[in-house]
Amino acid sequence: MDIKPPITISSFDLERIEQLLASAAYRNLPGIDALEQELQRATVVDPEQIPPGLITMNSAVRFIDDVSKVEYDMTLAYPGPSNPPDAVSILAPVGSALLGLSVGQSISWQGPGGRPLQLRILDVTYQPEANGEFHL
Repeated sequence: MDIKPPITISSFDLERIEQLLASAAYRNLPGIDALEQELQRATVVDPEQIPPGLITMNSAVRFIDDVSKVEYDMTLAYPGPSNPPDAVSILAPVGSALLGLSVGQSISWQGPGGRPLQLRILDVTYQPEANGEFHL
C-alpha cells in the first residue's frame, strides 16, 4: 500500500466540500469515499494560513502523471456549468487527488476506470489565498 503524502486544506474549502458530500445529488458518485478519506486525514487550517504553492479549491495547477508521462494544466473546481474549460471537479478522481498537495509532492491514486495514476505537482500557477481571496 502506498503511503499518502501529508495534505493541508482550508477550513472554508472543507466546509463547502462537506456540504457537497451531504447532497443527495453527489452522494453515490464513484470516488466519493476516497474524497471523504482525504478530508479526514487532512490538516485543516484557516484560509489565511494557507501557504503559497498548496492546491486549494479554485487553484490553477500544473502536474504530471508519471505513469503516462502526460503533463496537465487544470483548475480545481466545484462542480458546475460555469467552470472554465480546463476545470477538474473536486468530485472527479483527479480532483480528489490534487486537493491539499504542494509543489513537489506526488500521490498514487486510482483514476477513471481503475487506471493507476501517479500525480506529481509541478507548479501552482494561481492560488486564491495567495492573492488575498480567502472565500471563493
